[in-house]
Formats: sequence, structure tokens, C-alpha cells
Amino acid sequence: MATNAVAYAVLMICSSACSVCGNTMLLLVVLLNKNLRTDTWPLTCSFCLCDLALGLSVIPFSAHTSLFRPEGYPGEGVLCQATAFLFVLLQLASIHSLTWATVDKFTEICFALSYAQVFTARRAWAVLASVWTYCLLNAALPLVGFGSYGYSAGRYVCAPSFRSSCVGFNVLFVGLGIIAPILVMCCLYGYIVYVAKKQARRGTFVCNEQHCFYVPANNYLRSSIVMIVTAVCLLVCWLPYIVLCFYESLTGRESPEPASAVATWLVLFTSALNPWINSMTQTRYRAALRLSLTKLRQMFQQRRKSTVSQSTTIWTARARESCSSVPPPPASAPPTNHTHPLALPSIPQGKSFSISTCTSPSRVASASQDNVYNSMHSSG
Repeated sequence: MATNAVAYAVLMICSSACSVCGNTMLLLVVLLNKNLRTDTWPLTCSFCLCDLALGLSVIPFSAHTSLFRPEGYPGEGVLCQATAFLFVLLQLASIHSLTWATVDKFTEICFALSYAQVFTARRAWAVLASVWTYCLLNAALPLVGFGSYGYSAGRYVCAPSFRSSCVGFNVLFVGLGIIAPILVMCCLYGYIVYVAKKQARRGTFVCNEQHCFYVPANNYLRSSIVMIVTAVCLLVCWLPYIVLCFYESLTGRESPEPASAVATWLVLFTSALNPWINSMTQTRYRAALRLSLTKLRQMFQQRRKSTVSQSTTIWTARARESCSSVPPPPASAPPTNHTHPLALPSIPQGKSFSISTCTSPSRVASASQDNVYNSMHSSG
């Protein structure tokens, strides 16, 4: 087995694990905290579910192919066509949902006074329906003859074919489906950084119902760094794939296999990066994550305490049952006469007392003395 294939499989397995863990955690944080479920939270859940589906379907399939079937599957087979369809559909839906989530963030920051009227729940659902309709139509075009899907030996995955005969679909897929939303997000992030820099120089006071307080310039600087890192990550992950697409479409040559493999891995690795660089970098999401972890810890502690108390109750009940089920000892035989003057009188026949094995020693001694004293008076 080639070293490149093993390294590619390791990268894909790690990406799949990170994608599943990160997106599952983000979904749980959103579902467990009501303050995060705003009117536009379906946009966040949309790209989160797309990335989670990529981590559960396309990425493991690519790892399996590189390890056990590097020659690939028939390009016209149902399995290869379905995998390529999912690859295009989920990637487009993820990046377009992420773009509209960025537009929502931009509107909330730069148009705070009119934000509630601009982004309503109905408009968010309408945007989401339009995004998925466009992505479904775009991904279905090669299935009806406009473009083609096939297995790429250098990428170890079924994906759109970048042959010169599919230039029209490649321009539509890469140009309108990938380049346009990335440019929109980079421009919005750049404008947010510009506004943050301007506010940091001028100084800002934020007021609520009770008082006003000054916002330090470090807050704007931190937010600007987050925006810049997000834009850089988008460009680093998508730029090699875009360059190879245009290179193969315009020249008709295939790119080197290591370059194709790295470019495809970077594109799929965005599914693991998105929940961290787009959501967990925000203060409210980190605070919600800490709150969710505290709730889960308290829940497990309460469950452990209830389990211990139930075990103690069951043990006590079993001990009582065992004590009540102990039969009394048989009547003692007639004792022999003691001639010693200080000898205690014997207990008459038929008058016996039982000592429970569950009684404490002090109570056993007290019960023995009382029975002896009663037998002395009865004999006298």
C-alpha cells in the first residue's frame, strides 16, 4: 500500500472525527440553550448539519477508498454518482448557509437598530429554503447531462470531473457556488474589521436600562483578529481546490496526485473547522458551552446520588427481611438442679426467649437479664 494513500486515510479519519465531535457539540449547545435559538438560528444549524453529514458519509468513504480500493469504483455506478452528488450538495449548502450566517452577523453588528426588522424568522426560513433549492438543482445537473461525475484516482473520491468538456458546469459550480460566497464573506469580514478599528479609535459606550459602560479597545481588536483568521482559513482551504479546478478545465491536463489529494482534504477539512472558527470564537457560544457542561455535570452528580440512595434503601430492606425471617430457637431442655447457693434459678420449661441475630449486643444483654429476673419471681 502506498505511503500517500495511508497518509491521506489518516488525515481523512482525523478530519471525520473532528467534524463529528465539533458539529455534534455545537448542535447540543444550541439545543440546550434557549438564548442561542434566535430567529436566524436555522442558518447555523444548516451548515452544522451539512458538515456533520460530510463527516459521516463522504469523508469516511474517501478514507475507505484510499486504504482498501485505491483503484476506485466505476464512475457511472450508482455508488459513485451518489457520493459525488452528496459531495457537491453538502459542500454548497454548507458554504452558502455559512455565508448567510455571516450576513446575519454583519447586519447585527453594523445595523443594530434595524436588525430586528431586517432578519425575521420568516425571512430566515425563506433564505434557507432558497439556499437548499439552489444547491439541489446545482448538484443534480451532472445527473441529467450538464457536467459529469466520476472517480478521481488522485483525490480518492467521486467528485465533479474537471475535464475541458465540462467547463460550463465547472464555472457554475466553482464560480457561483464557491468563489462568490467566499468573496462575500471576506468583504463582510473586512468591513466589520474596519468598523471595529474605527470604533476602537473613537471609543464606544454601551448602555442598557440601568447604566452605561465603556467598551475597551481590546474587545474590538480581539473581534478583528477572529474575523481575519476566519477569512484566512476560508482562503487557505478553498484556494488550492479552485486553482486546480481551473487548471484542469482550461488546460485539459490532470494535476499531480499529491496536489489533488491535499486540495481535496483541505476542502473537506472545512467541515471540522466551521463550528470552531464561526461559532465557538463568539463569546456567547463559549459561555453557553460552559453552562451546558455545568448542567451535564450536575445531572450526572444527581444521578449518582440517587443511585447510591436507592442502593442503600434496597440493602436496608433486604437486611430487615433477613432479620424477620430468622426462626426462634427451640425450647431448652429441663435444666439440672444447681446446689450452689449463688446459682441463678433455671428458666422453666416452656418459657423461652429468642435473641435475634440483628439485635445489638447491649439489647441482647438487657433482654437476657429481664428474662432471668422474671423467671426468679415466677419460681418464688
